[in-house]
Amino acid sequence: MNEEDYQRRIAELEQQLRELNNRYQYLEEQFRIAQQKQFGKSTEGHPGQGELFNEAEELTADVETPEQETISYTRNKPKRKPLPEDLPREVIVHDIPDEDKVCGCCAGTLHCIGEDKSEKLQFIPAQVKVIEHVRPKYACRTCEKEGISNTVKQAPVPHSVIPKGYATPSLLSQIITSKYQYGLPLYRQEAMFKQHGIELSRKTMADWIIRCAELFKPLYDQLHQHLLKQPVIQADETTLKVVDSDKATSYMWLYATGADSPQATITGSSTPNIVLYDYHNSRAGRCAVDFLDGYSGYLQVDGYQGYEQTQATLVGCWAHARRKFMEAKKGAGSKGSGKADWALNHIQKLYRVETQLKEETAATRYAQRQEKSLPLLNQFEAWLIKSAQQVLPKTKLGEAIQYCLNQWHKLVRYTLDGQLTIDNNRAERAIKPFVIGRKNWLFSQTATGANASAILYSIIETAKANDLNAFDYVMACLEQLSKPETGIEQHLPWQFAKR
Repeated sequence: MNEEDYQRRIAELEQQLRELNNRYQYLEEQFRIAQQKQFGKSTEGHPGQGELFNEAEELTADVETPEQETISYTRNKPKRKPLPEDLPREVIVHDIPDEDKVCGCCAGTLHCIGEDKSEKLQFIPAQVKVIEHVRPKYACRTCEKEGISNTVKQAPVPHSVIPKGYATPSLLSQIITSKYQYGLPLYRQEAMFKQHGIELSRKTMADWIIRCAELFKPLYDQLHQHLLKQPVIQADETTLKVVDSDKATSYMWLYATGADSPQATITGSSTPNIVLYDYHNSRAGRCAVDFLDGYSGYLQVDGYQGYEQTQATLVGCWAHARRKFMEAKKGAGSKGSGKADWALNHIQKLYRVETQLKEETAATRYAQRQEKSLPLLNQFEAWLIKSAQQVLPKTKLGEAIQYCLNQWHKLVRYTLDGQLTIDNNRAERAIKPFVIGRKNWLFSQTATGANASAILYSIIETAKANDLNAFDYVMACLEQLSKPETGIEQHLPWQFAKR
């Protein structure tokens, strides 16, 4: 071999070595991530993050000085939250015998100078009772004797949510909230009723649930119309197995507006709290297009491309961006996570700005973001562009960097309007009850059942977001919505709360 052949061979071997080294790093990264998923904590916290995303330079300012170390303090004892005043109370007085109410020194009568009180919480198991409706019949004896056609008079049949069924609104509300609020499958509820001597099959309960969902459908549609009028909607989707579906995997889509509760609403905002689920056997973007029906406001989502088909202005989610850098940090290990740590620390600064603006009006939020957040975003973008040329694209860090660059115009869009938030965690928190429930009941048998679940989850989660007792709300709605010519608007959760 001549010199030229040797050099070419050396170049080929060096290229193979680089490829093998890259492959080794990739597999090592995947191994660390797999270990983390199986044995590590699931939290996405970052060292130093804390509740307010405290930074190192702030922590150093809090280091105690020698003078401070000599100062003693008294630790505050934790205070128990008092029990609700509206609960029924039974007062038991523990008094001393009358013969002991005499002074041991002068034999004078003791008088009461005060008392000590302590509260104990007692649980009374649920009670089940039968309400028997009796309708006496009346007829005329004289007409009967004379052979005259007699008219029998009787009170009309009492109104029932499910005609010819024995389910009351309270029983139906108990079944619905147990399944959709607390994730209790019907077969477990069947066993619980059996303990009370009641044979109530899951098939009967499933039929009741579907019929109740039909009653709630007009209210669901009304909430849908209110949702489409809001300036900002957050969306997410998750998988669902439907046994009788022609596809292996179906999807439950979620759309939310407002805040997790009225207390968390942006100051000065009148946006109602709405959470709606929408079942489809597909994840195609057309599902979102059909549900949003020409909506052109802000739609805050993750990086899923299906939402691009809507007419909405898409806003990115920094929680998803941060999550990808967390994966990169876990994959790199303790020695090679420098860049991931830098990105996470910088994202913390963006969140710290949001924490400071939590109680501010939308106008103030917009102004402060222009002043504080935009410079941080410009620094981060410059770092991303530079790092993209230094990091292998197929590593987790490379994927995180590329995700941010691809989504950048959406990720910075939250600074354009004070009504927007930095992430769509509102939607992720709203869809979590469904995910938790899915772990218990695993699947839906039919598309009809899945659609009923979407409606009932929507009603319960919207009620919770408006600080309503879900059981009471569902029971009251079932009582009224089953009656003819019932107004829907008055049963909207924020209207119901004013009663």
